[in-house]
Amino acid sequence: MLRYFFIEIVLPLLVFLFVRSLLKNLFGGSKRGPTQQAPASREPAVVSGGELKKDPVCGTYVSTSLSVTSKVNGEVVHFCSNACRDKFRAA
Repeated sequence: MLRYFFIEIVLPLLVFLFVRSLLKNLFGGSKRGPTQQAPASREPAVVSGGELKKDPVCGTYVSTSLSVTSKVNGEVVHFCSNACRDKFRAA
């Protein structure tokens, strides 16, 4: 009786749980989030407000506080990136 219970019920159940665990690990079935929690309050990455200047190369408007600047004929010119600044210098 005990042998029947083990072979017919317990053993298949253990095999099922083992296979399910393997498949879950292989296919990323775990939906757990990161172990560390993010800080409750974060400062914005971009400063809101301020003056916007137009990039002379691509036409993108860029915040003066975040722009890449270069002096051209004594005037400060604002660029969205180093690549636009380099294109402007090459022209």
